[in-house]
Amino acid sequence: MRRTTVFADDEVLDSLLAMARRRGITLAEITREALTAYVSRQRGKRRPLTLAGIGRSGRSDVAERAEDLLKEGFGR
Repeated sequence: MRRTTVFADDEVLDSLLAMARRRGITLAEITREALTAYVSRQRGKRRPLTLAGIGRSGRSDVAERAEDLLKEGFGR
């Protein structure tokens, strides 16, 4: 575990302190719990799929050279 400094709004800190007191734990402990929960939720999120830009090759001649490009891509 490493020590770090976090800047937070007074309102957020006051809420965290009140929660910690109610539970009989330290501010550091409730902050660790909150950070762990946040990171866990973010890991579970995936970026939404989008069709915009899919298949963008940067080439402007794909339609004209489709057959040649397919042959190149499949090694024939």
